[in-house]
Amino acid sequence: MTAEERRNLHAFRDYVTRILDPTHVLSYMAPWLREDEVQYIQAEKNNKGVTEAATLFLKFLLGLQEEGWFRGFLDALHHAGYSGLYEAIENWDFHKIEKLEEHRLLLRRLQPEFKTRINPNDILPEISECLINQECEEIRQVCSNKGPMAGAEKLVECLLRSDKENWPKYLKLALEKEESNFNELWIMEKGAKKETKELEDEEVETSDIQIFYKEEPECQNLSQNACPPSEAAHTQSPMKPRNYQLELAGPALEGKNTIICAPTGCGKTFVALLICEHHLQKFPLGQKGKVVFFANQLPVYEQQKNVFLKHFERHGYKIAGISGAMVESISVEQIVENNDIIILTPQILVNGLKNRTIPSLSVFTLMIFDECHNTSKRHPYNVIMFHYLDQKLGGSSDPLPQVIGLTASVGVGDAKNTTEATEYICKLCASLDTSVVATVRDNVEELEEIVYKPQKFFRKVKSRTNNRFKCIISELMRETESLAKSVFGELGTVSLETLSQIQNRDFGTQRYEQWIMTFQKKCSVLGLQDKVKESRICRALFLYTSHLRILNDALIINEHARTKDALDYLKDFFNNVRTAGFDEIEQDLTRRFEERLEELESISMDPSNENPKLKDLCFILQEEYHLNPETRTILFVKTRGLVDALKKWIEGNSKLSFLKPEILTGRGKTNKDRGMTLPAQKCVLDAFRAHGEKKILIATSVADEGIDIAQCNLVILYEYVGNVIRMIQTRGRGRARGSKCFLVTSNADVIEKEKINLYKEKMMNDSILSLQAWDEKAFKKKIHQIQIHEKFIRDSQGKAEPKLDKKNKKLLCRKCKAFACHTADIRVIEESHYTVVGDAFKECFVTKLHPKPKSVGIFEKKAKVFCARQNCSHDWGIHVKYKTFEIPIIKIESFVVEDIATGEQRLYAKWRDFHFEKLPFDPTEMSK
Repeated sequence: MTAEERRNLHAFRDYVTRILDPTHVLSYMAPWLREDEVQYIQAEKNNKGVTEAATLFLKFLLGLQEEGWFRGFLDALHHAGYSGLYEAIENWDFHKIEKLEEHRLLLRRLQPEFKTRINPNDILPEISECLINQECEEIRQVCSNKGPMAGAEKLVECLLRSDKENWPKYLKLALEKEESNFNELWIMEKGAKKETKELEDEEVETSDIQIFYKEEPECQNLSQNACPPSEAAHTQSPMKPRNYQLELAGPALEGKNTIICAPTGCGKTFVALLICEHHLQKFPLGQKGKVVFFANQLPVYEQQKNVFLKHFERHGYKIAGISGAMVESISVEQIVENNDIIILTPQILVNGLKNRTIPSLSVFTLMIFDECHNTSKRHPYNVIMFHYLDQKLGGSSDPLPQVIGLTASVGVGDAKNTTEATEYICKLCASLDTSVVATVRDNVEELEEIVYKPQKFFRKVKSRTNNRFKCIISELMRETESLAKSVFGELGTVSLETLSQIQNRDFGTQRYEQWIMTFQKKCSVLGLQDKVKESRICRALFLYTSHLRILNDALIINEHARTKDALDYLKDFFNNVRTAGFDEIEQDLTRRFEERLEELESISMDPSNENPKLKDLCFILQEEYHLNPETRTILFVKTRGLVDALKKWIEGNSKLSFLKPEILTGRGKTNKDRGMTLPAQKCVLDAFRAHGEKKILIATSVADEGIDIAQCNLVILYEYVGNVIRMIQTRGRGRARGSKCFLVTSNADVIEKEKINLYKEKMMNDSILSLQAWDEKAFKKKIHQIQIHEKFIRDSQGKAEPKLDKKNKKLLCRKCKAFACHTADIRVIEESHYTVVGDAFKECFVTKLHPKPKSVGIFEKKAKVFCARQNCSHDWGIHVKYKTFEIPIIKIESFVVEDIATGEQRLYAKWRDFHFEKLPFDPTEMSK
C-alpha cells in the first residue's frame, strides 16, 4: 500500500464506517488481523454497534505494515458483496455513494411508518440484490424470532448501510409489486420533484441537484471546534484545568511571549485566566503586576469583562473595563492606575498613548490580545505593538510587558504554499513579538473529546430558471442607465472615464454595486464653471445611480430570498422617496416603477415562482429538526437585507415558523440601515442562549468571531464564504456533539473558494508544525530581522506625514452641490465630532425629529439634519444637545470639499483623511 492510498483511506474513512459491517469481511482478513483483534471487533459490534466496530476495524487496518493488506481488503469487500464500496475505494470516487444520502435521509424520516406497514418477507426477494447475503439471513431470523416489525427495523438498518446505487429504485419496485400503501410515501424518481408525505400530510420539496462534500476530521487539525467558552471556563473548577489547557498555557507560564492557537470553544479564555492568575501571583511582596486584556468588539468586551470579574473578584483583585461608549465620562488614566486587571477595546489605549494620558506600555506587566490574528496593517492591535516595538528596538531600559495572543486561526494571508504561509505566520509573530506558537500536541486525544468538529456538506442548488422579476427590474435599470447617459451630453468637453462603461454590466451582482459606488464618487466631484448647471447634472446623476443601486439590491435579494421580499424592499424605498424631495426625476423614476408594480405583485404572489434555494434550505431545516427537535441553528448570510428577508420568510412559512428566528447584525451604519445597537445585540444573544423558543439565529459576519453564542449543532452558510479565518470561525459556531455545517449555494465558484480555504487551513496547520520544530534561538533571530525591516519601512513612511492644509475650503452638499459652510467655521468636539459655528449655516439645513431620540455618550440626539435646498433633503448628520448647547454634528461623507482658488473637488470617507486645520470647540465662542 502506498502512503497516498493510506492517506486516502484515512481521509474517506467516514464513508467506510457508514456502510461496512466488518464482521462480514473478517474471515477474508484472517491473514492480516490477529485473533484477539478479530474478537475485539466482534465485541465492539455487540456492545456499541456496527459503526463503532467499523471504526475499530479501520484503526487496526491503518496500523498494518505488512505488504498486500490493502489489496486483501479490497478483495474482501468484493467477495463479501460490497461492490459499491469496492468500486469507490478502487477509484477513490465516492460520488455514487454521496448521491444516496438524500434517500437515506428520507428512509430515516419514514422509519416509524415503514415498521408498521411493511412485512420484510414480502419484499425481501425483490431487494436482496441490494443487501449482503448474510444480512438477508439476519433479517429473516429476526422476523422469525421477534416478528415482522422487528424484522422491518433490521431491514431499514441494512438498507441505510447499503452501498448499491440502485437500492432506492429496487425498493420502489418492490413496494409497487406488493401494492404496499407505504409506496405513496416513497417517491424518489431521479430528475423528478422529490416529495415526502409527512404524517400530517404536509409536503416537503427538495431541489433536484444536491452535491455533498464531507470534510474529514484530522486528529492533528489545529482549528477544530469545541464546546462553548462558557462551558470550558465555568463548568470546571479553577483548580483543575484540563491537561491540554495546561499545555497551551505552558510557554506563557514560563514568561515567554506566546500566541495560543487552539480551536474555538476549547476554553482559550480559561487559559488566559490561568496565565493572569499565575502572573499576578508571581510578584514578590511590595511589587504588583498589571494586566490589560484587549477585546476587539464591544459584545466580546462585555462578555470577557464579566468572565474576568467573576473569576478574579473573589481573589481580591481589582478589575475594571473601558470601552468607547463610556470613555468620555471616565478617566482612563485613573482606571489604569487603580486596577490590577483592565479590560479594554484597543482604540482606548491607542488614544491614551497618543495623547500621553498613558505614558508608555511599561505601566503594564502583561498584555493579552483576544483574536490576535487581527494584528496587521493599521489595526489598533498593531498600532499598540508599534509603540511596543519602538520601545524595544529603540534601546529603552524601561521594562516591557509580556505579550499573549489568543486565536482559533492565525491565517495564511494570500499564501499559495507552505513556505509563504510560514512567512506570513512569522510576520504575525514578529508583530506580537512572540517566540512561541502554542498548540495542543501532547494532549490531542483529550482535546478531541471536548472539541466537536461539525461534518461539512457542500450543497449546490439551482437558481430560478424563469425569472420574470429580474427581467422587469433589469429593464428598469437599462432605462435608468439610458436616462443617466442622456445627461452626459451636457458635459461638453468634460468627460469621465467610466461613462462609456455604463452599460453591458451584470445586473444583480456585487460587482455592479461596486461600479455604481465608483461612478457616483466621480460624478460627485464633477467641477463645472456654471455652478447652476453643475448642481443640476450632479443631482441628476446622484439620483439615477442611487436608484440603480437600490434596484440592484432588490435583484440580489430576489436571487437569494423571495421575490416578495425584494418587492417589499423596493416599495419601502419608493415610499421613502415620496416623503423626501420627490422632484421631477424622482417622480419619473417612481412612475416607471409603478407602471410595472401590478405585474411585479402578480409575480411575487405566484407559487410557481418560489426560489429553489429556499426550498432546499427549508428541506435542510425540516430534516434536522425532525431528527432532533432540540436543534439549535445559526444561519449566516452576507447582507443585512438578506437577514431581514430570511427572517420574514421563516416567520411566514408554516413548516418553519416554529423556529421563531432572531437576528444579529453589526452596529455599523450604512446608507440603508442604522445598524443594531449593543443593547439590542446583547438582548438577542441572551434570548438565544436561554434555550427557549428561539431556535435559529440569522446573522451577518458580526457572529463570526469571539462572541460566546449558545451551543449550536447546525451551522448553515447561505451563499456565505470568506477567507480561511472566517471559515474556521463560522464553523466554530457549531459546538454541540454531532454538529453539521452546510454551505448552500447555486454558484460552483463559492464551493471552490471554500475548498481552497480547506486547503489553506491545512497549509496553516503544516506551517505551525514546521515552526514549532525550529530551534527557538533561530526563530527569535528570524522574528528580530522582520521587526527591524518593518520598523525601517514604518519610519520611512512616517516621515512623509500629510501636510496640514490651512487654506479655507467649501463644503458642498454631495447630492445637489448646494453650499453648506467653510472649513474655517468647523469645530471639533472631543477630537472626533464635527460641528459648524455661525448663524449662516443654520439657513443651509433643515431638521426632522430623530426616529430614535436618546442620549449616547456626550450627546443627546434630538433630530436629523438634511440639506435645505428644495427637493434635495440629503442626509447631513444629526442635531444634538451637548452640555447646554444645541448644535448640528455633520458627517464628511455627505459633502464634497471644493478648493476655493482652483475649483478642484474631493470626497473624503472619514474626517481623519481630511487634513485641514481643525479648531477645537470653544464654549465661549458660542456664547458670543
